[in-house]
Amino acid sequence: MRTNRAGYAKTVTAAAVSLLAGAAFAQETTTATTDKGNARNELPTVTVSATRVNSNLLKTPVAVTAITQEALSREGIHDVRGLSGTVPNLQISSGADSGIQINIRGVGSTNFTEIGDPAVGLHVGGLYSPRPQGALALMFDLEQVEVLRGPQGTLFGRNSTGGSVNIIPAKPEFGSTYGNVEADFGNYRKRQVNLIQNIAVNDKFALRATVSKVTRDGWINQQQDFYDVNLPAHGFVADGIPDVDQRRNTLVSKSKYYYNRDEWAARIAGRLKLTDNIEWLVAYEKFQNNGAGDVAMKDCDMAASTAFACTGGKWDVKINVPGKTDMSIDTLRSNLVWNLSPSSSIEYGFAFANQKRTQQSDDDGGYHPIASQVTASLPVGPDGDWGTWPVSDMTSFTLGSTYKSSVHELQFKHHTDTLQLVTGLFWMHEKNAIDYAQEQLVTAPYGFPTSQFYHQPDRQIDAKAVFAQADWKFTPTWTATLGARYSHDKKTDKNGQVFGGWDGSTPAYYNGLFHPGTPGEPGFRAHNGRDLTEKMGPFAGTGAYAEWGPPAGNDNAQSWKKVTYRLGLQKQLTPLDMVYTSLSTGYKAGGFGDKDDRCGGHDCVDGPAGPQYTFFPYKPETVTNFEIGYKGLLLNKRLSLSATLFFSRYKDMQVTGDNFASRIKRTEPCPEDNPTCDIVTKWQTVNVGVVSIPGIELEVDYKPWPGARLGAFFSYINSKMKDYPSYSDTWNCGVREEMGAPHCPEPYSGPVREFAGRQILDITGNHLPLSPKYSFGINFSQSFMFGKGWELTPWVNLKWQDKMYFTLLNLDNPHISDGQKAFTKIDASLKLQAPKYWRAELYVLNATNKMTKNAVQDGGGFVRAYWNDPRTYGIRVGIDY
Repeated sequence: MRTNRAGYAKTVTAAAVSLLAGAAFAQETTTATTDKGNARNELPTVTVSATRVNSNLLKTPVAVTAITQEALSREGIHDVRGLSGTVPNLQISSGADSGIQINIRGVGSTNFTEIGDPAVGLHVGGLYSPRPQGALALMFDLEQVEVLRGPQGTLFGRNSTGGSVNIIPAKPEFGSTYGNVEADFGNYRKRQVNLIQNIAVNDKFALRATVSKVTRDGWINQQQDFYDVNLPAHGFVADGIPDVDQRRNTLVSKSKYYYNRDEWAARIAGRLKLTDNIEWLVAYEKFQNNGAGDVAMKDCDMAASTAFACTGGKWDVKINVPGKTDMSIDTLRSNLVWNLSPSSSIEYGFAFANQKRTQQSDDDGGYHPIASQVTASLPVGPDGDWGTWPVSDMTSFTLGSTYKSSVHELQFKHHTDTLQLVTGLFWMHEKNAIDYAQEQLVTAPYGFPTSQFYHQPDRQIDAKAVFAQADWKFTPTWTATLGARYSHDKKTDKNGQVFGGWDGSTPAYYNGLFHPGTPGEPGFRAHNGRDLTEKMGPFAGTGAYAEWGPPAGNDNAQSWKKVTYRLGLQKQLTPLDMVYTSLSTGYKAGGFGDKDDRCGGHDCVDGPAGPQYTFFPYKPETVTNFEIGYKGLLLNKRLSLSATLFFSRYKDMQVTGDNFASRIKRTEPCPEDNPTCDIVTKWQTVNVGVVSIPGIELEVDYKPWPGARLGAFFSYINSKMKDYPSYSDTWNCGVREEMGAPHCPEPYSGPVREFAGRQILDITGNHLPLSPKYSFGINFSQSFMFGKGWELTPWVNLKWQDKMYFTLLNLDNPHISDGQKAFTKIDASLKLQAPKYWRAELYVLNATNKMTKNAVQDGGGFVRAYWNDPRTYGIRVGIDY
């Protein structure tokens, strides 16, 4: 199947190239145009800041794509998530805690915590934005978005091992006072309004104010979860009382369903020429998100014809904790430029951000164990029942978080006819605080609830760097690049505490307010869904965890340092095309997690008896990248072509998830349906060995004839694991045989202590997550001019991408695969531009209603996934004034 898809991608690419060549040949051999006509049909010059100075995209020796605000609006892109799949080797998925995982060339991060780091740097106006939640902020009124691929360890530096995304807001303009307003009405009751007002106070001072708001119903069929277990054979008899928590189970409207939208943002910016040589730009931005977030839902197509087949509609989900988010981000940005001379300047950039968030989410989605999985029975004896209980009731809460960050960057720039120099100092400081809790409300051996509360009042990250890069034109057509960066990172956790625990043998969660009785004696009963009160668990504060005993302390600090570099060579073949090569490196600091007992309250099979506390530390990751590129403006400046061939070596990749922590001692064997009951996993970050990543990227922009515009891209990537000797395969182990998948490996019992209990699988040759081997996109528009200045422009966009995986397992199976099949997505629009003042555009996104995943979870017999939007359509109307 892979060979067929590869052939398909190559055939489509060849056909597109042939079409371009044929159209160009026909155009040039059958049409005699004047020089003036050619000039009108030339491609506009695109300017980027990928080298920290403004330069022509086609003369910039970096793999970079620039996306205009017009293109973002046309494709319905409101935030960074919408960029997924729009440029070569860029994939984006949803994560926990409103986090966003951005992957470029297979390099990304799944650590969304207050002390974790992304692997793709997010910049706004060239200034680093540290928290992954910031990627949710609305993208509106922009000059463009620049996506830099490959490690940017010299000029963009911090946490840019995969690349960088630079969001560049539109600046106030001195020339004129104008404004526009645009409204968007779509299905699922989508309502969006954008307002822009530019005010030129005089020729030295201008203001710009923008506002954007979007709301939309959730597209799923969300129902309340009143699950009442009825398994008489196991002693569970329905009594009309729900067995899942009812404290937050409220009926909500579609506007509050998961997968809704409820966001607004505003920005006001001022631009002032203090003197002829000094200019100051300052902006304040406010973003507010009140959406419900997303929930992982069963893949009903894969579950069909199995014991876990969906019993209702594909998008039915039962929820007892409706999603709620209250996230605000207040940001102040400043940029001061002092032109010392025509060839030298000093630039100082500053950003302060204050992010506050509360959030609640339903972690089980109402998917409870099916009857054949349940092995626990009532009544329980004194020792309880360690089998599988019939209720899954899990929740996550961010009761309060405040993430404050300040970023300072000072640059000196100098350029002559033969030298371009950029030097700089960078300092970023974060002080983050969060109260976060998780609950598992029905656990073995008695059905008691468990919970942990993470009180982290002072987590700090401090990053400093000094960097320089020089481009030397040593002959009229040859330029050499040499750059380096020294980085020092420190992470500190002060006064952190972890309350509670996952020991299901104690009724401590009840906080003395519910008395289940004594196990094994008459009258013993664990709680039902109405027995739990607000004075139990996280909403009652840390005092509600008193019966668990004293909290674990979390004080810790670690630091790292690294030198990264960039070497390059560029040859200008003609004034309109060039080739380049570069060798660059990237680095992301290491880190640590919460202090925890790796044995989970039990005795490990290795090491001393009792608790074995650890911070689960992990090392930095690095990327070394070699690439060769070509960029050219061809066919009388009507065709631009960018081609990149790269090879990356990814070392010590950081992978965050529910990873192996220990194997514990048990008095009896694990049951067949739960063969890993003696394995303790902990949410932690681990380092993966070495990955080789070769690839190709092509981008085309073409104006074949007046009014027509054709764009296309093609990418190939073949990321392969080379060295990961301790990968533990625990994916859906209880059902692998019945699903026709290979068995999970037996627990390791050899002499290597750190491997003890791991179900080790050789994944050499497996692909990185979120890295489809082939992807392809093509879009075309044609403007038709009518009398008196009316203009009609149809546009169509097709994107195809190969199968990709979401974990390192790479399991190909029709029922429990960890991947997304190859798919095609089609978008289209029809825009009418009036001679003056107004425009209207009909649009459809995902026209074929192809449902695709952006992340997956092990559902315990099936696959749960986070889903991209279904087909959406509507009309946008804009007025200029």
